[in-house]
Amino acid sequence: MSEIETQEASSFVQLFTDGACRGNPGPGGWAYLLRHPQSGSEKEFAGGEANTTNNQMELQAVIEGLAALTRPSEVEVITDSTYVAKGSKEWLPNWKRNGWRRREGKSWKPVKNEDHWKKLDVLLQKHQVRFTLVKGHAGHPENERCDELAVEAALKFQS
Repeated sequence: MSEIETQEASSFVQLFTDGACRGNPGPGGWAYLLRHPQSGSEKEFAGGEANTTNNQMELQAVIEGLAALTRPSEVEVITDSTYVAKGSKEWLPNWKRNGWRRREGKSWKPVKNEDHWKKLDVLLQKHQVRFTLVKGHAGHPENERCDELAVEAALKFQS
């Protein structure tokens, strides 16, 4: 393997993510599992908020995972959130072009979760990211683990 190929392989990571909410809105949790396939190392993290939505927690999981990377990397984000995957690939460029507004019928409305999308946008520009969509609650081991961690985190904020 050439030095360039070695560098490219060493900067590839997989980021498995999930968000959960106990009520929508309500107490929520996010989680990610970061895997470096070349070395086999893995790290998992979770957190949450007292009053949030499921979509915000899905976004936060990706934001936290990408922010944990210490250098620009090639990242495969594996998520069960169509909102995050499709939003990142298809909707985000148009929202930015339209001043963070979206069409609703014949009028313009602010983008929902704009603060989260702006944070994610900065991180997507730092890394080379592709999204892989998986079916949630369908036995995907890493997705199930992230779901478990996100639900645990959400429960800590439930009164």
